[in-house]
Amino acid sequence: MSKIPLHPKHPERVCWGCDKYCSADHLDCGNGTVRTQHPIEIFGDDWLEFERGCPTLPEGRVGVPDPLS
Repeated sequence: MSKIPLHPKHPERVCWGCDKYCSADHLDCGNGTVRTQHPIEIFGDDWLEFERGCPTLPEGRVGVPDPLS
């Protein structure tokens, strides 16, 4: 599987369901009748941090917050 762009300029123009990356109005793969959205469209600009499970702490550090603080 090829790598997808992390922050595409116009994710709404492409179907992200397979490696063909068809235009949104011309689905060649038969993946269905609906375009598969890029994760940035679903989760927002910080989708990669959400995917990794690493929330950003208030101090700007990346990691898991201490549940006792």
